[in-house]
Amino acid sequence: MPYTPPPDLRNLSFDDIARLAQQRNLPPVEQWHPKASSDSKMQILSDGRWFHDGSEIKRKSMIRAFSSLLRKDEDGYWLVTPYEKQSIIVDDSPFIAVEMHSNGDAKTRNISMRLNTDDIIAINKEHPILLFPSGTDHIPYILVRQGLYAKCTRSITYELYDIGIKEQNLNTDNIVIWSDGECFSLEVKS
Repeated sequence: MPYTPPPDLRNLSFDDIARLAQQRNLPPVEQWHPKASSDSKMQILSDGRWFHDGSEIKRKSMIRAFSSLLRKDEDGYWLVTPYEKQSIIVDDSPFIAVEMHSNGDAKTRNISMRLNTDDIIAINKEHPILLFPSGTDHIPYILVRQGLYAKCTRSITYELYDIGIKEQNLNTDNIVIWSDGECFSLEVKS
């Protein structure tokens, strides 16, 4: 199957983005509990690159297919099918948010993100922005699904903070950002 480039976020409404995100029919990996397990010999580096047995996987369609089989359990990350689960090493998070689109202002703002797998995520209650520690800083991540997160690139992090700082005087002393009627803090409380 040939690779089809994703649509341009800037030309889509927030409703279109939400519909596209819902249309991706992911396999029900949370419902599969195979007895057989093995090592996939795969690794996702912190920069989002995928490797198998030391060689980089460069075909986007393969990465997209493998990413649809990802699950995180209490004992790690797995590629899961109904018959077998294979361990996979994930250095940081399995996804990277590589593009952001913001529409509206303050409480009427809607934000969407494109991931390195070309998945599109609408930032909302089900897909919140969360801050996780990284060295001496905290970096924004997006909950993609069931314990799987997308780390925001540096440029997206700057965009988020730029919006939050510009709108900081809107009824709060905290740096926050709004999307789909939800408020997400960009500050770590001590």
